[in-house]
Amino acid sequence: MTPGRERGLAALLCAAGAGLALLAAGRPWATVEARHAITPFTRTLTGGDLGGAAGALGWAGLAGLAALFAARGRVRAAVGVLIALFGAGIAYASAAAVRRSNVLSAAGDKSTLLRLGADPALHVNPWWTVSVAGGVLLVAAGLVTAVRGARWPGMSSRYERAGARPPAAEAESGDPSAMWRSLDRGEDPTAQRNGRP
Repeated sequence: MTPGRERGLAALLCAAGAGLALLAAGRPWATVEARHAITPFTRTLTGGDLGGAAGALGWAGLAGLAALFAARGRVRAAVGVLIALFGAGIAYASAAAVRRSNVLSAAGDKSTLLRLGADPALHVNPWWTVSVAGGVLLVAAGLVTAVRGARWPGMSSRYERAGARPPAAEAESGDPSAMWRSLDRGEDPTAQRNGRP
């Protein structure tokens, strides 16, 4: 597989992982029923209600996707390590969020009736596993980037100024389009000829 395709695969894994985590964060993860409370009720809690750490780390994963393209060499490998850590954090936070004690605590914060209920029933929905899957994809993207990312191509060299010819030298090179290119860059190709700095 070529380095460009490896980078594309890592970017796809990163986008899919962050997207799954963000999608799942707004969906119902658990339902608490207090049938024996003074007033029986049912409370549905989303991933955001149960802490929101997975969703926040999903946004961080998306930021890592942008850094994956902007960085080069060892910096890109470090970005890969961060993306993998974000993914591991999403997986852990998602699994911890649906523990009975955490769900009942979050539901109790939203309703005082739950505190008066006896033995509330808890139903966990599968959306938290979607968030875990997103975290696993981010871990895979981060590990691929950390191991192979230093060899991947960077952004196009047209966005870099290092090694560019001086405007006067380019204008005097005999290429009729050289002066137009220097004007496109916002440079004055006549500045050096007129003795201006």
